[in-house]
Amino acid sequence: MFFFLSMLAMTDLVLSTSGVPKTLSIFWLGAREITFPGCLTQMFFLHYTFVLDSAILMAMAFDRYVAICSPLRYATILTPKTISKIAVGISFRSFCIILPDVFLLTRLPFCKTRIIPHTYCEHIGVARLACADISINIWYGFCVPIMTVISDVILIAVSYTLILCAVFRLPSRDARQKALGTCGSHVCVILMFYTPAFFSILAHRFGHNVSRTFHIMFANLYVVIPPALNPVVYGVKTKQIRDKVILLFSTKRT
Repeated sequence: MFFFLSMLAMTDLVLSTSGVPKTLSIFWLGAREITFPGCLTQMFFLHYTFVLDSAILMAMAFDRYVAICSPLRYATILTPKTISKIAVGISFRSFCIILPDVFLLTRLPFCKTRIIPHTYCEHIGVARLACADISINIWYGFCVPIMTVISDVILIAVSYTLILCAVFRLPSRDARQKALGTCGSHVCVILMFYTPAFFSILAHRFGHNVSRTFHIMFANLYVVIPPALNPVVYGVKTKQIRDKVILLFSTKRT
């Protein structure tokens, strides 16, 4: 869990860094221009960190499942080698899913207006500026990442269903509360991550009367609020991570 929390913190940092500085420069300095390579780079890291965040939450749900349903086998199932494979696997999966977006945009000719109605570059928003057929962009940019996130949500739901079944079979009430307490922070982070995301998707799909300004402001808050609140939710574990890192380096020095 400490390793996955470290990955979540690094991913949240990249997510915020990819969008917030440019947004602030637009509002404070009036810097309303971005190069095409810079736009592609920003788009890649924004989408990549979003998909990776979802995969990390899925890995954390699996960690909680093993810790509660098979506590005696926890150390043998989630060995450092296995954890490393999971980390590399979800990172590589996210990279392979988002990288085609870059090539799908570079193939398009841009001969119309080049004004993006947003504070940061996102795949479909940039594709709509092209004067060519973007049906492939729409299909890939919407279906593939969304289906990936939906599969993560399904696996998280399955993990917590099995966790609840195991918890309610415990004979002691204190044991049940202790087991559920270990999942409380993770559940809060899941709700903070997925609830605004699905609300934004539904608003884009069905909220035809919702103003564009609301969509833009909500998208910016989504990039800022969850990464800012995650350290608060995991405040206790963050201190434990810091203590373990300090202990690790102090041990190496001695």
